[in-house]
Amino acid sequence: MAEVALEDVNKVYPNGYHAIHDLNLEIKDGEFLVLVGPSGCGKSTALRMVAGLEDISSGVLRIGDRVVNEISPKDRDIAMVFQNYALYPHMTVFDNIGFALKLAKLPKSEIDDRVRKAAATLDLTDNLGRKPAQLSGGQRQRVAMGRAIVREPKAFLMDEPLSNLDAKLRVQMRAEIASLQKNLGVTTLYVTHDQVEAMTMGDRVAVLKRGVLQQVDSPQTLYDNPYNVFVGGFIGSPAMNLMAARLDGTPERATVTFGTTTLPIASSLFTEKPSLADYLGKDVVIGIRPEDMEDASLEADRSADERVRVPVTLVEALGAEIIVHFGLDAEPFTTMDVAIEGADAEAEHQEAVDGLYSYVARFSPLSRVRSGELAEVSVHTDRLHFFDPISDLAI
Repeated sequence: MAEVALEDVNKVYPNGYHAIHDLNLEIKDGEFLVLVGPSGCGKSTALRMVAGLEDISSGVLRIGDRVVNEISPKDRDIAMVFQNYALYPHMTVFDNIGFALKLAKLPKSEIDDRVRKAAATLDLTDNLGRKPAQLSGGQRQRVAMGRAIVREPKAFLMDEPLSNLDAKLRVQMRAEIASLQKNLGVTTLYVTHDQVEAMTMGDRVAVLKRGVLQQVDSPQTLYDNPYNVFVGGFIGSPAMNLMAARLDGTPERATVTFGTTTLPIASSLFTEKPSLADYLGKDVVIGIRPEDMEDASLEADRSADERVRVPVTLVEALGAEIIVHFGLDAEPFTTMDVAIEGADAEAEHQEAVDGLYSYVARFSPLSRVRSGELAEVSVHTDRLHFFDPISDLAI
């Protein structure tokens, strides 16, 4: 096991495209760190530089106490798990898992011992004689994991290893991988575009945007205290509602206005965020998480001035919760550029329909709101997030 450290690492391609900008990231010995961000943000490029599959344009990469910038991939003592499993179809599970050990010319008895131990850990013992075509997607992913485990590397690198699995199996496998990593204690860098996956698996999560590290912290800290608008909007599912707004009043009696809606602000927010007082009388970006809104009919103790009457456009009943889409005349604040980030940004941009923009709330399953009707939404104003509209930084 070893620490992995990237110090002022840059990646510039021959055509001038700057994929990674001054990346400083330390993955502690035995830590599970997840690198997450929208498509094209540079996360896989960063992983491939650690693996040695991409050259580093500038900066220093250390694995343990060695600078490995010029070290070949096979000599870095890392093991990589790919998105497509990369199994040899003509080999059995046993031979796939033990292939790297065979190349290293280890004694047959040691290969047999290591492969069988890995297979037992991954519940593959009964499949050692089968070939990949005879296995399910989850079993193939376990074989790929087994091939990494038997090498006993200093670090695991995983590039979206669950993206080819169906939703149910993906949930199961991410729990298994996280548990396995904890038991093995191997330093792990895991890349995914799925922020739910990142939040549930990582000891810490690093968020990238256009090759620039935005924030690295524990999943809960990222959720509770996003460093900027982008992190706030990216972490959480459904995403945080972000809109242009204005603060007015005094810390004791402040309000926030977005569109034609005005809500009081809990005075406790000014105690928690002292710099918020500097924005009174100014424009801000307000962030409201879907789970910080509720069907007002279920919250009789919440004051009337913390409620908003809105038209419901879509109701998604998920059993344990209800996702409610509604219209509001407040202009959204976007965090990505369509021209640069493509489909991920396109999904974030929206046009007003009849003067209303679409927002999302997460209601209790006890709610009886219906699509096409008006609903009264109560907002937990003590949980609002505020950002500077110029710098995008959290206030």
